[in-house]
Amino acid sequence: MSNSSLTVGVLALQGAFARHSEALERLGVDTIEVRTPAHLAEVDALVLPGGESTTMSKLLDSQGLRDPLAERLDAGMGVFGTCAGMILLATDVSDGRADQQSFGALDIGVRRNGYGRQIDSFEADIPVDGLDGPFRAVFIRAPVVERLGDGVEVLASVEGIPVLCRSAAGAPVLVASFHPELTDDDRLHQLFLDQLA
Repeated sequence: MSNSSLTVGVLALQGAFARHSEALERLGVDTIEVRTPAHLAEVDALVLPGGESTTMSKLLDSQGLRDPLAERLDAGMGVFGTCAGMILLATDVSDGRADQQSFGALDIGVRRNGYGRQIDSFEADIPVDGLDGPFRAVFIRAPVVERLGDGVEVLASVEGIPVLCRSAAGAPVLVASFHPELTDDDRLHQLFLDQLA
């Protein structure tokens, strides 16, 4: 499937969704900012952006998106989750609110804000499997992957901690602890699109 034949949604309830849309558009992809179940029904795949995961979780409920999104993910829709998006796609979440729900689209356990508070934000050039050079990763109140389940492939790590993972089989799921949309490097968005082919 070519980029131009795809329609990729970007969850646009909260967080850095506009930068993801810009990256996908640079790659020739039609994008829709997803705010309602009707928007979700129009997309082939979805990006869950960074932001505040508990707020995003509440907004998914208030907008009536949680159940339709869970159904699409269960049916195999491709999804790319960055930072808060990674938290929403994980199976287990530590340090979350008691009422916070995640989708379990990828069998990982994560700790919210595992790298610390905003003041602890950092950038690192990381090697990524499948890319021809390092990627500049921006970590802002980033989650830490504490557990990897079967069928999870690690594409990049920082100091031995996985920061970019994907499903090794089944539905195409890609998650990053960091914010690839905050650079002008679109290679990770293209990597996600390649998984959809």
